[in-house]
Amino acid sequence: MAVGTVMDLVLDPPRGVAPVLLGMTLDEALAAVPDWGEPRVLRRPGRNSAQASWTLDHVGVQALAEDGTRVTAIELWWPGEGRTSGTRVLLDGDEVFTTPAEDLFRRAAGRGWTVDTSQPEYPVIPGVSLGFTRQTSQEVERDAEGLPRYVTSVLVAGEEYYGYRYAERG
Repeated sequence: MAVGTVMDLVLDPPRGVAPVLLGMTLDEALAAVPDWGEPRVLRRPGRNSAQASWTLDHVGVQALAEDGTRVTAIELWWPGEGRTSGTRVLLDGDEVFTTPAEDLFRRAAGRGWTVDTSQPEYPVIPGVSLGFTRQTSQEVERDAEGLPRYVTSVLVAGEEYYGYRYAERG
């Protein structure tokens, strides 16, 4: 992908980030995005996990095969402090990394989704399943609670991915 090229990565929870879909083999995911450039692929046979990573105009993308063969989650990372990107990460029209987190979560709740901010640095939308990171060591704008004003990563996974956070609640 040429630097400066505008590309939209549309989050489609709990299905994936087209054309990379949850449930694909890692090889199918690699074949689906030849225009994303050469990926870094890490396979850990002893750990039964694998991942493919790309950088699209400063936006990091990882397809995670936590069972070793099939894509179980896709994580996207903001460009970093002082960097801009022609790659936009969209959730129902909102640009995830440039929409203030509070607005992003308020709009998600308006769609009828439950937004769990009980772990403020790692909010999730269970069932959909989206997980966010609001943590960075970089000097960025922060809200009144000291959290980065914008999310720094988003993960799209299957409906039960965050079930472990609610197992004890019965």
